[in-house]
Amino acid sequence: MCGICGILLADSSACAAPQLLEAMNFMQHRGQDAAGIVTCGPRGRLYQCKGNGMIRDVFNSQRLQGLIGNMGVGHLRYPTSGTSANSEAQPFYVNSPYGIILSHNGNLVNAPELRQYLDQDVHRHINTDSDSELLLNIFASELEKTDKVRVNDDDIFTALAGVFRMCRGAFACTGMVAGYGLIAFRDANGIRPLVYGERVNADGSVDHLMASESVALKAQGCKVFRDLLPGQAIIIPKATMKPIVRQVVPQLSYTPDIFEYVYFARPDSVLDGISVYRSHLTMGNKLAENITQRFGGLEKLKENVDVIIPVPDTSRNAALQLAITLGIIYREGFVKNRYVGRTFIMPNQKARQSSVRMKLNAMELEFEGRNVLIVDDSIVRGTTSKEIVQMAREAGAKKVYVASCAPPIRHNHIYGIDLADTKELVAYNRTEKQIAEAIGADDVIYQTLPDLIAACNQENPGIKDFEVGVFNGHYVTGSENGYIRQLEELRSEFSKKKKLAGGSTLVIGGDGEGKSEVDIGLYNTGDYR
Repeated sequence: MCGICGILLADSSACAAPQLLEAMNFMQHRGQDAAGIVTCGPRGRLYQCKGNGMIRDVFNSQRLQGLIGNMGVGHLRYPTSGTSANSEAQPFYVNSPYGIILSHNGNLVNAPELRQYLDQDVHRHINTDSDSELLLNIFASELEKTDKVRVNDDDIFTALAGVFRMCRGAFACTGMVAGYGLIAFRDANGIRPLVYGERVNADGSVDHLMASESVALKAQGCKVFRDLLPGQAIIIPKATMKPIVRQVVPQLSYTPDIFEYVYFARPDSVLDGISVYRSHLTMGNKLAENITQRFGGLEKLKENVDVIIPVPDTSRNAALQLAITLGIIYREGFVKNRYVGRTFIMPNQKARQSSVRMKLNAMELEFEGRNVLIVDDSIVRGTTSKEIVQMAREAGAKKVYVASCAPPIRHNHIYGIDLADTKELVAYNRTEKQIAEAIGADDVIYQTLPDLIAACNQENPGIKDFEVGVFNGHYVTGSENGYIRQLEELRSEFSKKKKLAGGSTLVIGGDGEGKSEVDIGLYNTGDYR
């Protein structure tokens, strides 16, 4: 799961980089492993700055000044496999044909097949383990078939049709053809989100923006925005500044990844017409019904639960709604250290374990002598849940129940979220009672899958289904032979490399303390005046 964005400003003398950086700051939660921006300046020259670490580690005012041009794309990387080497920081670039830049969010399930094709059939060099580079080179090879000095809109749409035909899996992408314009496209199942927005300036001119989440566009002043539909692509040529939207291939389905609403997206975002915030409230209502049933009625529930406490931050809204529905006291029992990143996307298990207590501190005042119901958005490996339950007991809780806004996660995620290898999932081959024992809780209550789906599609009845393979093992695109096994092998190799490196992530700084400098390059790739 990554964050992507793109921008094309109407003022040709303006600089896109600061606004791209602002959009990325609103999406830092989508990736903390690497960040990058590539802009396009006069005569099609490209300027890039990217490296490992969070936004604050990679960018400063001096580096932003070097990113010239009124058009650009940005990327925030959250690794699901591969390495944390600088070579895997995006956006990716290929010089032929025409100079293409691409930022990708998602995972391709037929990556081995694509790698073989690119090597043996079209002889394109792949420099990383990232399937994003494969997707970029598929696009480049398809665009190369035009065999023209200059491309037009139809050429780009035709090349994108080839991408849709060859690439299977999840992909939402923003990109540029150097000097020509901004592009974006979304896979035919709509698994990963992508929002397009317009901002009207005082002189009536229009700026064009794209991002993984609507909040990044609203923060930039967009009053009009829309979701790119499955199988759609948009091209905004610099010459005309008129967006061209085309259904490149028919929709195979409209099935957004439901984990966006459970955990990943910000509550103030609206994705595919669904308010993440409102879906959280409904999750709380639905979960209340299940919990009441588990305890044998509301009266017995209130006899056994004194207080409802959320795990900050993503479960707060659901937990509050749950407390209101049940008529049980809601309290903030955990104080969060806001300077520790999301433990879910920490690079390795050891880092996740040690960061839980760095991130959260239990207040004895809310736990001592009470039976508590702790509400979390989901339970993945169980590492965090186990630590939280233990913290609650150490703070004096008599009994600790845990409720999850999502159903048991029993299967791997193959579309860009590194939940864990299947056997590392706490719910793998375990009953709810066994899960409770594994994390040290008195009981665990899960949301049902039908209730979770209902909580999300109430905002947009047009979306009947979601990608829910992590819960039931049935993936929207299916999975290629051996793909899950290969993905787990890559993740295992990645984990071993991290462990050998002491579990640390390379921070980019160039400050004379042994940190590596970011990659800043200039490429003159043609003039499309």
